[in-house]
Amino acid sequence: MFSIFTKIKYKILKDTAKHQGLRNQLVRTLEQKGITDKSVLDAIKKIPRHLFLNSSFEDYAYQDKAFPIGAGQTISQPYTVAFQSQLLEVKKEHKILEIGTGSGYQTAVLCTMGAKVYSVERQNELFKQTSILFPKLSIRPKHLSFGDGYKGLPSYAPFDSIIVTAGAPFIPQPLMAQLKIGGRLVIPLGEEVQIMTLLIRKNETQFEKHEFGEFRFVPLLEDKN
Repeated sequence: MFSIFTKIKYKILKDTAKHQGLRNQLVRTLEQKGITDKSVLDAIKKIPRHLFLNSSFEDYAYQDKAFPIGAGQTISQPYTVAFQSQLLEVKKEHKILEIGTGSGYQTAVLCTMGAKVYSVERQNELFKQTSILFPKLSIRPKHLSFGDGYKGLPSYAPFDSIIVTAGAPFIPQPLMAQLKIGGRLVIPLGEEVQIMTLLIRKNETQFEKHEFGEFRFVPLLEDKN
């Protein structure tokens, strides 16, 4: 799926049989932790997570850990990525809004699952990095945007589902408004520690709420940087 040697900003991207073996091992770990969605596990098995990290972290890329990626942001641990993806109940051709492109790893998982991904990133440094990286890895989101995640992407709404990959103190009203009836919004709510929250839109005014325990994310910030 991915080219073995590709130059990007003077960095050679390599995906080897060793990396594949580490991914297989990671998937087994995620299964043991309760991830059951086969399409999520298949995507994680395919995507070279080490290429979304600084090369100094490459040897640790397939541990179930978060790592810094620059601009004060992190790449979420694989379990968190898998858990949020599983909550979305992604179907092929689903139109998904992602708030917080970050390293692009979550975007890649959703694209590999067959979703049409519209992603927003407020950090210009990260937006530029992913804009260069995705084509090199044959990852093709429908739209990448440098902007304020709190506002969503109203011109592309409504969405089958929305995923927020940063800790939010509250649920932004524009995101709720941009969700289809029957759609799913997955968002970590809270300040220092977040509660993973799922909202399912039942009709124009009503949402069904489910909570799934504590997670830790960097904060969801307003405006561009």
